Amino acid sequence: MNANTITVKNWGEADGKDILLYQLCNANGMMVCITNYGASIQAITTADKDGNMADVVLGYDDVEGYINDPYFTGAIVGRFANRIDGGLVTLDGEQYQLTIKPGGFHHHGGAIGFNKKIWSAKHFAQDGKTGVTLVYVSLDGEEGFPGELTTTVTYTLNNKNQLIVDFKAITTKTTLVNLTQHAYFNLSGQAGSSILGHELMMPLQSYLPVSAKQVPIGELAPVDGTPFDFRQATRIGERIENQDEQLILSRGYDHSFVIKAEDFEGLLMAASVTEPVSGRVMNVYTTEPSVHLYTGNFIENNSPGKNGAQYMHRSGFCLETQHYPDAPNHEHFPSTVLKPGAVFKSKTIFEFTTNAI
Repeated sequence: MNANTITVKNWGEADGKDILLYQLCNANGMMVCITNYGASIQAITTADKDGNMADVVLGYDDVEGYINDPYFTGAIVGRFANRIDGGLVTLDGEQYQLTIKPGGFHHHGGAIGFNKKIWSAKHFAQDGKTGVTLVYVSLDGEEGFPGELTTTVTYTLNNKNQLIVDFKAITTKTTLVNLTQHAYFNLSGQAGSSILGHELMMPLQSYLPVSAKQVPIGELAPVDGTPFDFRQATRIGERIENQDEQLILSRGYDHSFVIKAEDFEGLLMAASVTEPVSGRVMNVYTTEPSVHLYTGNFIENNSPGKNGAQYMHRSGFCLETQHYPDAPNHEHFPSTVLKPGAVFKSKTIFEFTTNAI
């Protein structure tokens, strides 16, 4: 058995600051690499059913790849993940105009979101686990949001082959917070290959239909009888080309699924994904009220990746645990408001195993 180890290397510079790469290893040989640029997951190497190790996330060989990345690859997304229609929000009786895209919506934190920020970082090693804690302070008014927001994300790798992502955030003014981890997974370990053969199970009863802006319309729609029913394990590609209005709007799956309709701190299963050839299985548990399934519909063919790989359309999928998109415009959605004196907390576990008998 290997020991739990952590190594740190200088990975270059951005904006005159050192960019570091932290390599976490557990006793089973699983490895996770984290960089302080965007607090991004750069690699996750884990075993298949025969014990062969391979990297199962999309990413880049150097920091320049992340600086130029258009896909939020592996990054922390904030201050507000996903979309807010119009970007005009009212907090404590005051209106704030958030940064918006030409389509008329705030998206993934604005023009320069948390994915393009350099985070301060400290690593740690404890009995049976290693990790990195990263902190970013978003100034009052950044991308239109009120309050100085201090966000902490801690990545922990343990000997159960679990990568645990813990968020904490505090603010100096009433503000909005919706944070997520935006890793693209391909459990085959074959970079650039299609993820449509992965088998996805989500024990979830409803999803959030979207408008032409890909913003939730406010309805919690039942998955029953739709291409969004993954209550039984189903290939991601099984129905992705169905002539369904929602799939056509988003060029595939780019939708949030309801884990719970109100906030409470308990961990629940969001999803389980199996890649049948390699036998790799990833289980996702979270305290968040929803998980956003994105099937890499906007990855352009031949996008450059790690180790000379070329990423293709639908060569990675995301399971972004988060609050509901557009929550500020829907009072019946779980609140994304954070007030001074309160602490936002969130936990997601990505657990890797195999279906080997």
